[in-house]
Amino acid sequence: MSSIRILKNFLVIARHKSVAAAAKEISLTAAAAGQQLQILEAEIGVELFDRTKRSLTLNHHGRAMIEPIQEIVARYESLGSNFKSDLSGTLVLGALVSTLMGAFGSTLNQIKKQYPNLEIKLIAGLSNNFLDQLIEGTLDAAIVTESPYTLPQNIQWTELYTEPMILIYPNLKSKIKRTPRELSGELPFIRFERNTWTGHLVDQTIKSNKLIIQESMELNSVEAIIELVRQGHGFSIIPKLANIAWQDDRQLAISPLSGKTIHRKVGLLERRKHSRQNMTQEIKRLFLEQFNPKVAHLRDTQK
Repeated sequence: MSSIRILKNFLVIARHKSVAAAAKEISLTAAAAGQQLQILEAEIGVELFDRTKRSLTLNHHGRAMIEPIQEIVARYESLGSNFKSDLSGTLVLGALVSTLMGAFGSTLNQIKKQYPNLEIKLIAGLSNNFLDQLIEGTLDAAIVTESPYTLPQNIQWTELYTEPMILIYPNLKSKIKRTPRELSGELPFIRFERNTWTGHLVDQTIKSNKLIIQESMELNSVEAIIELVRQGHGFSIIPKLANIAWQDDRQLAISPLSGKTIHRKVGLLERRKHSRQNMTQEIKRLFLEQFNPKVAHLRDTQK
């Protein structure tokens, strides 16, 4: 029977959808990683991927194998866990880049210090892409914005913290607050990509504040938008990222909008049942302790 290493490598190949890309992560040659995959398929008796010259896509056999293989790997990694006081094993976690700049970065550092035997593989990306990967089983969980759409029944989302949507513009060395109407006459508007979950919040903010915006460019990166605004190339509406010292940024001016404040809710997206729930429960607990200690204390007393 295949070794645990071959099973773990299959999960990496499934996540990357490429033997060559996976081989770099698992420190094998592409030929060796491909040979391991062939061994696994031969032992199971079915092909697990639809193959093209450039990529691999999990077929229905492969998708059906993800969860049981994850369970086998998790059980192996948990051997002896009853004798340990900390978490151990591997968690494959998706995260918005903007959360790494904000609240999640500090919480991740706390997790690594508290649980040195826990390996977290971070995958940066967009919320809507992470949902597909969770459904496929190639991610254990993801830190994402709340979905504007109804989630599948086997997927759950737990709110961790919120960020208000704010107006940002170049610091013109003036303490006078600017309005979107005033800025529109001087600078182009830089929009977060409208087809993303955060992009929906930007649209909601514009509509609820009855703003008339003339757009110039559209990006799917909050950090890139912030940098362009710093350089004086435009203004924007973005989430006020948690744990960022906005008041110390001399190149940026920020302002709440005069109308209704829309909040971006950030939370943990995961399958309702999966083999890494002890790890995701700890991530949720640490977030609640950081942002809502009263709720965290209440949950502890109810256990």
